[in-house]
Amino acid sequence: MLNIHVDLIKDQPVVLCKVIVEENGNSTTHMVTVPEDIYQKLTGGVITHEECVRTAFKFLLDREPKESILSQFDLPVISQYFPEFSNEFQNYM
Repeated sequence: MLNIHVDLIKDQPVVLCKVIVEENGNSTTHMVTVPEDIYQKLTGGVITHEECVRTAFKFLLDREPKESILSQFDLPVISQYFPEFSNEFQNYM
């Protein structure tokens, strides 16, 4: 079973989240920064920052194994690898 656990580490001025993805007895850890403008663009503020990051990981995990996800990145980087990210984000909420 896949579990995505997101903890808010820092919330000002830029949100920083720690993500642990667990599956089949092993896990990976990731640190993700979430610029406020990107958060607002993706979510309209209707979900938490943590849920935003969890949603982004659902998107990523549909495209690559957890071990292939960068251990540290800014949320906008996803669009560099997957240009459809912004358009498809709502489908994962």
